[in-house]
Amino acid sequence: MSAFLNVDLSLTGRRWSGPAPQAARLAEAMGQLTRLPAALCQTLVLRGVAPEGAAAYLAPALRDLLPDPMSLRDMEKAAVRLLQAVALRQRIAIFADYDVDGGASAALLIVWLRHFGLTPTLYIPDRIDEGYGPNVPAMTALGAAHDLILCVDCGTLSHDPIAAATCDVIVLDHHLGGETLPQAFAVVNPNRQDETGDLAHLCAASVVFLTLVEANRRLKAQGQQGPDLMALLDLVALATVADVAPLIGVNRAFVRQGLKVMARRERVGLRALADSARLDQAPTAYALGFVLGPRINAGGRIGQADLGARLLATDQGGEATALAARLETLNSERREIEAQVRELALAQVDAHGTEGALAWAAEDGWHPGVVGIVAARVKEALHKPAVVIGFEGDIGKGSARSVTGVDLGSAIQRLAAEGMIVKGGGHKMAAGLTLTRAQLLPAMQRLEALLARQGAGATGAGDLDITALLMPTAATVELIEQIEQAGPFGASSPAPRFAFADQAVTTRRMGTGHLRLTFGDGAGAKVEGVLFNAFDTPLGEALENAGHRRLHLAGRLELNHWNGKSKPQFRLEDAAFA
Repeated sequence: MSAFLNVDLSLTGRRWSGPAPQAARLAEAMGQLTRLPAALCQTLVLRGVAPEGAAAYLAPALRDLLPDPMSLRDMEKAAVRLLQAVALRQRIAIFADYDVDGGASAALLIVWLRHFGLTPTLYIPDRIDEGYGPNVPAMTALGAAHDLILCVDCGTLSHDPIAAATCDVIVLDHHLGGETLPQAFAVVNPNRQDETGDLAHLCAASVVFLTLVEANRRLKAQGQQGPDLMALLDLVALATVADVAPLIGVNRAFVRQGLKVMARRERVGLRALADSARLDQAPTAYALGFVLGPRINAGGRIGQADLGARLLATDQGGEATALAARLETLNSERREIEAQVRELALAQVDAHGTEGALAWAAEDGWHPGVVGIVAARVKEALHKPAVVIGFEGDIGKGSARSVTGVDLGSAIQRLAAEGMIVKGGGHKMAAGLTLTRAQLLPAMQRLEALLARQGAGATGAGDLDITALLMPTAATVELIEQIEQAGPFGASSPAPRFAFADQAVTTRRMGTGHLRLTFGDGAGAKVEGVLFNAFDTPLGEALENAGHRRLHLAGRLELNHWNGKSKPQFRLEDAAFA
């Protein structure tokens, strides 16, 4: 099939690919049957939605999509044991990961237990001193002082630490399981090797939520009233987006409903954080992933590990304001550290050569709290899996990020099983690892070989997929609001990308590295757009120097809210000379 708008090589080096003829025919048929706008029909068809399913897809009902919690192994044991701990007023500890998913999972349990007058102990390990997941000293101490430990967003591979606990341990997790499970009272995890995989897309907070759904169901059968779980969906939505879980099935419903809950601004911690970040409009999936999420993560990255979870769980306004301010400061510091490490890592990757299936960099003193973000930036720049490692003495701690279609977590787990690294694990798109200096080069070579078998690094940036061609007159607030009903957009459900053909474009610089642009086809209508980080690629310079040459443009449509008004905005991603 020929390139869309005949763009075989855009200004960012990509070929543009439009919808297949069959998809175009299906979209046209859907428009005739549903009377929905053509651009929305094309968006729905590319997501596999049939005309008869369009209405249900645009208004996903959680009651229709929520899986039966009992479909997960060990769920009955976990729910019964949790309710037993509540009934007997037992001492409960929560051991959580230090990221947003771990913090939100912990907050879900803390808020739920608060309903019964119980205050659990919150324990989140220090990223630098203790690393990811349960460790023997911490679990030994917690086990001696508690009757039940709940490990959330961690624990599936923690055989020795869980064995060291002298009380019951329940694991509520989503990371890839090994061939054997730890000797916990219950391990609820859709990514256990003996699970079907139907719910493999859930984050840990969703697993916790389903556990609470089952617990509430059993309370109701006993004639008791449990906490309002719908009011907790803002936490589930935040974790789902921040953990880059695919926005499909029930995940999409979780985020849709959770955003509605968050818009009510009833959770004091999230309200304080939104105010600190100057979010002056209804929250979106973008805000969860790129505004709120990084701030909650900042405590675990370079500050005090439990700040984010405490903020999400608190019901005290003064504490929320103080915690939000501290996280705002830490996030600014994190950005500065990240920028320094990113520059050095990219230079090292270039020195290694960028032809293979893996991009990796390692150096003394790189902060463990930012290596994951830097790995994501390297992955985005080179369109291949990336690993970034910071060494302290002989031990290196690193994070890895993958691209769609390449299972990075299982490859790193295999390295650990083969003894090529000290430890490692994760899921398909993200993983962590610990290794020695002597292991570094052999491990990276082995990892590259494993990823090459999966096709990593073979395709480069690939085609830029275009959903539909639009005229400037079609880019209205009404159309964008209708398209947003097909969202939320994110992992595995990207926002539709539209093209505008043969446009006259004017640009002006905005701040240090962004471009504002205005374009039209000469028929009267004009659209305002923005190109963020314009000069990180050749695109910004080409646009500034385009003169009177006309351009094809590709990008996303969004609403720009300012002073109580909304207007269309085009977020430019690529361009080609017409």
